[in-house]
Amino acid sequence: MIGRLAARQHGVVSRRQLLDAGITAGATERRVASGHLVRVHRGVYAVGHAQLRREGRWLAAVLAAGHGAALSHRSAAALHGIRESDALDVTTTRRVAVRGVLIHRTTRLDAGDLATRRAVPVTTLPRTLVDLAGTLAAEQLAKLVREADRAGRLTAATVQNARERVAGRRDGAARALRATLDAHERLATSLTRSELEDRFLALLDARGLPRPLTNHPVEGFKLDAAWPHLRLAVELDSWAFHHDRAAFQADRARDATLVRAGWTVVRFTHAQLVDRPRWVAGTLRALLAR
Repeated sequence: MIGRLAARQHGVVSRRQLLDAGITAGATERRVASGHLVRVHRGVYAVGHAQLRREGRWLAAVLAAGHGAALSHRSAAALHGIRESDALDVTTTRRVAVRGVLIHRTTRLDAGDLATRRAVPVTTLPRTLVDLAGTLAAEQLAKLVREADRAGRLTAATVQNARERVAGRRDGAARALRATLDAHERLATSLTRSELEDRFLALLDARGLPRPLTNHPVEGFKLDAAWPHLRLAVELDSWAFHHDRAAFQADRARDATLVRAGWTVVRFTHAQLVDRPRWVAGTLRALLAR
């Protein structure tokens, strides 16, 4: 029973979970004494050994903070895949202290603030951006937003949610986040469709990759870039053309239709073309080689 629970939770369990599973406090202590359970924090144990992966350390910190707590700030950014950090940040409404964990106490942590990624309770990306806006320098915050865009996480809904969270606020964190989002949107919309395609073709030329057909008609759509003999299509996304819910839904329906017709569809964003040209070229080179 303990093994199954630990397997779902990156190798960690809490005393409360053990009690709920019918394992008494005495039985837990005997397992600790025998080494079957290893204390990570007060009331939180690793099963069998203490060599936890990052997700296990994150979840252990959240479990130690108690019910309703969530990974947040730098740790949440790392879990969302937009920033590297070894920090352990947890937000909770409770008055707790956990050795080795930076506890951020808040008066409210609503369901809309919370998500679960890789089985770890975590603040949503909009809430994470708001939390970090008050702790990062302007360039660091701008980089965080760029990383979210590059990872495909900066959707219109994410931006709108973040804006709503700071609406009406005049503190420095709110002003910084609004200014950063405004600047990012101006940059993302500064390229026309043709300019975005020109940038993509220039990248191909610079990396010695074969040029595709552009605006190629297939299944009633015009593909941004296509290699018909390989049934490979590239769609170029920028905020200007894919910023609302309707565009998002239409893009997914378009992709599904093309895949059903035997095409491989890859999407690259403006941010990826600018910030990760080597990765874009490597991805295409691998697909073209197939």
